[in-house]
Amino acid sequence: MGLYGRWMDRWERKLASRDSNRVVRPFEWGTDWLHSIGFPACPADANGDAPEWVDRFAAAAVAESDRFYSYEPVRDYQLRDGMLNFTSPVRTRYPENDRVHAAWFPAEGKQRRALVVLPQWNSDADGHVGLAKLLNRFGISALRMSMAYHAERMPPELERADYHVSSNVGRTIHACRQSAIDTRACLDWLQQQGYERLGVLGTSLGSCVAFIAAAHDQRASVGIFNHVSMYFSDVVWTGLSSQHVRRGFGDTITQDDLRRYWSVISPASYLKRLQGRHMHNLLIWAPYDTTFPPVYSRQVLTTFRELGLPHKVFTLPCGHYTTGRFPFNLIDGLAMCRFAARHL
Repeated sequence: MGLYGRWMDRWERKLASRDSNRVVRPFEWGTDWLHSIGFPACPADANGDAPEWVDRFAAAAVAESDRFYSYEPVRDYQLRDGMLNFTSPVRTRYPENDRVHAAWFPAEGKQRRALVVLPQWNSDADGHVGLAKLLNRFGISALRMSMAYHAERMPPELERADYHVSSNVGRTIHACRQSAIDTRACLDWLQQQGYERLGVLGTSLGSCVAFIAAAHDQRASVGIFNHVSMYFSDVVWTGLSSQHVRRGFGDTITQDDLRRYWSVISPASYLKRLQGRHMHNLLIWAPYDTTFPPVYSRQVLTTFRELGLPHKVFTLPCGHYTTGRFPFNLIDGLAMCRFAARHL
C-alpha cells in the first residue's frame, strides 16, 4: 500500500477497535434452527452426522431456494407515526425479534417509486435514516427496515446483533432467511400502497440480505448493493469486524466448509437468477475495505460482467468503517441516490 492506503488502513483499524463489547461465542451447528424452518426438502435423518446433515441441507435449500424463501402473506401491517410494524412471517424463540419495525419516509409528489433500505450489521434504529431522507429529496420514498435481531428487535440479553451473524451455523442461516423474507414483506406493503416501481438498497450485511430478497422477487427493478462479496462466509472468515466470530469457529471447520454451509445465504448462489431480468444494479466496493476484503468484491464485479448482468460499478476511495465518515458518507449517499433516481 502507498501512503494513502496505509493512512486509510490505520483509520479503519482505529474505528474498528472502538467497539469493546464483541463476544466470542462457542461454535454450534444449530441444526435445531434449521429444523424449525420446516423446509420440505430438508433431509429427514436428524440423527445423522451434523456436518454431513448441514451440508445436504444447504445444497437442498439452494436447489429449491424459491421454496426456502417463500412465506405466508403478512396480515397485520400497522402504520403509526411514521413507523410500519408487522409480525414477521418467520418465527423465532424471541418475541422481540418477531415484530418487524420499518421507518417510513414517503417522498412528496406523485411519483410511485420506493426502496426498501437495509442498514449495516449492528446498525441502531437511526442507521440510514439520513440516507432515507436524502432519497426523499430525489423523489424516492424509502422504507427503512431493521433486520432480524437489530435495534428494536434485539433480545434483552444482547448488546450487539450477535444472533444474526455468529459461529452458530444454523441460527445465522435462519436469521438471514428471516431478514430476506421480512424485506419481501416490506415490498408487499409498498405494493399495497400503490407503489409501482420498487427496489432494494442494502449496506454491508444489508447488501447481502437485499440481494437475496431481490434475487427471489421479480418486483425489484433496482438493486443497490453497498459493499459486495460473493460468499457470506468469506467476509466473516477474513473481515476485520468479524474476527471475534471467526475465533468462535476455532479449528472445528475450515473456510471452505463454511462456504458450503452458508451457500444458501450467499449472493454467489443466486447470481444467475438475475439473467434475463430487467433489473438495474449498482455495485459499490472500496479498495481499502478491511471488512469486505477487495479480493471478494472484485469477484462479484467479474461475475456480473461475465454473466452479462446489467450493472454499474462505483468505487469508494475509502474502506468499510470510513464509508460512514465525511466526506465518504456523502459521496456514497449521492452515488446511490443518483442511481436510484435515474433507474427506478
